[in-house]
Amino acid sequence: MRKLMILGAGISQLPLIRTAKKMGLYVIVISRYGRYPGFSYADKVYYEDTTNIDRILGIAVLERIDGICKTGTDVAVRSIGQVADTLGLSGVSYDSATLSTNKWKMKRAFMEHGVRTAKFVRVGDREEAYRAFEALTPPLVYKSVDNGGSKGIVMVEDVSQAEGAFNLVMKATKKDFFIAEEYVEGIEFGAQAFVYDNRIQFIMPHGDLMFYGDAGVPIGHYVPYELTDEIIEDIHSQLEQSIRSLRLNNCAINADFILKNQKVYVIEVGGRAGATCLPELVSTYYGFDYYEQIIRAALRMNPVFPHRSAQPCACELLISKEDGEIVKLENENGNDEDIIQISFDYGIGDRIREFRIGTDRIGQMIVKGDSLEETLNRLEEVKSNIRIILKNAD
Repeated sequence: MRKLMILGAGISQLPLIRTAKKMGLYVIVISRYGRYPGFSYADKVYYEDTTNIDRILGIAVLERIDGICKTGTDVAVRSIGQVADTLGLSGVSYDSATLSTNKWKMKRAFMEHGVRTAKFVRVGDREEAYRAFEALTPPLVYKSVDNGGSKGIVMVEDVSQAEGAFNLVMKATKKDFFIAEEYVEGIEFGAQAFVYDNRIQFIMPHGDLMFYGDAGVPIGHYVPYELTDEIIEDIHSQLEQSIRSLRLNNCAINADFILKNQKVYVIEVGGRAGATCLPELVSTYYGFDYYEQIIRAALRMNPVFPHRSAQPCACELLISKEDGEIVKLENENGNDEDIIQISFDYGIGDRIREFRIGTDRIGQMIVKGDSLEETLNRLEEVKSNIRIILKNAD
């Protein structure tokens, strides 16, 4: 029986773990200890920090695994790279993982390879945070280089906000610096893709449903994302250049873009599948099980990415605009073939946080329809039939 190691046991990794079990694999799950749903489906569990590269490698060697993968976040991609390199497994390399999980190194690689991206500078102290306003055209975005899920990102419209923003970002990062980049005002959207044996298997642009707090955070997505042929061509060109610049191979791709003046600017590109229901959208839109293909690629089991359909679909997180304890959680939606999934991460009595970043979620909804308009209307209808009532802490 082949052994697959999956890094992470949270809600984003749960479908990956379940799929691996359905495929008849021996599944080893590694995560820090906590109330994570993936633990109960694993054949073997190690309670370890998935960013501890040496420890993850040691376990992989001990267990003699045949493959390693994850989905949803960037935090353990470097661990995958080290394991893949050392054991000769299929997956992103350590060098590529390092480039794609450090925004400073990523942006430098983009610039060296002609990828269209926002101008940026490195900020290591308060003086440099102020000087960024002389080197760049405001408004600016201060970004930690080592966080995902929109953590450590602050919009800075005026130099008077520089010190406060500096403190916020430095608190969020483990590094002694961050980047400041020009804010590209336009339409934010993304794309999912997969590169295997140095060939891009598909590129699926998707529209984003955004929540705006300290920075824009995607809380939902939809496909198809209707664009002109020229913009689609530009997406393919910029993403192909980005993949080459980061030397990504044998991995899923999660890309974020901004469209300004009919030109595509690359925000960042990661060597893993996106979160917020994006693998489910790939599966629904194209008509294949994306989680299965991610696993097959990790095990070199001839993954296939057929485009059998183009089914409009959409997803959205269930969120709260305040902290509190859940006292009522009702789903009044009936059974409907257009409702792919409605799931809750919490139950009555659980405490939840005001939404700020992607992990501050209560659950998710995924729907499909015959047209994009019908699908988005269906999403709103489904959401209106869900009631979440909180009791405030005070």
